[in-house]
Amino acid sequence: MLMSVMEGAAPCYPELAGKRVLITGLTSSFGVDIVRSFAEHRARLVLQFDEVSEKAHVIAEIAAPSALAIEALGPAAIEAEAVTHLARQAVQVFGGLDAVVNIVPLAALARLPAAATAADIERLVAQRLLLPCLLSGIAANRMALTLTEGLVLNVAPPTGPGGSRARAFAGVVKAALAAMTRSQAEEWAGKGIRFNAIAPETAQLPGEPRLAGELEVAALALYLASGRGKALSGHVFEAAARA
Repeated sequence: MLMSVMEGAAPCYPELAGKRVLITGLTSSFGVDIVRSFAEHRARLVLQFDEVSEKAHVIAEIAAPSALAIEALGPAAIEAEAVTHLARQAVQVFGGLDAVVNIVPLAALARLPAAATAADIERLVAQRLLLPCLLSGIAANRMALTLTEGLVLNVAPPTGPGGSRARAFAGVVKAALAAMTRSQAEEWAGKGIRFNAIAPETAQLPGEPRLAGELEVAALALYLASGRGKALSGHVFEAAARA
């Protein structure tokens, strides 16, 4: 079943109707298919935008007719106090959360100058992962308190094709996401809360499945949030670079 999802199948999951889903880090360039997919399953959505723009409003307008309910939140500063406030806002909208999809925009980091060192890249990636790390912990704690078996999915969108430097950057992102995801998965496993991630691909092996675009990322997010994905936690899936 998972293989068919990663190959682009789009099954329907009626159990997602009414689920409370927080999607963070939305931008005009990534996230609309994820939002639309959950909206079409009649989820109740809390959307946190990483930017204020006309396109951001359009994303919310696209989802509104299908979603059972929808609430939009603006950008948050990358600091503990701001993230805590954002998490509390998101939890209070519908009285809790059943799933969190954290989109971690990395396009700006991929355009770092050639003089940037490995230490510079690691520091900036860690800074960018601060929001999903802190927010996920707060959301998971609320799920545990309300006896909710939930999902947290951290998504680092691929930024585009490139040479050895781009592959090295993708490797740093994947390693950081994998470490964070597996640590959180182990921490919350006893509470029925699952953590998974999607990272840019590094080395593609022949015959190895990988996600080929945002529609497949959205299909996997639905699968993991549904009852069929309850056995999966601590996994890091690869997404191909955009052409």
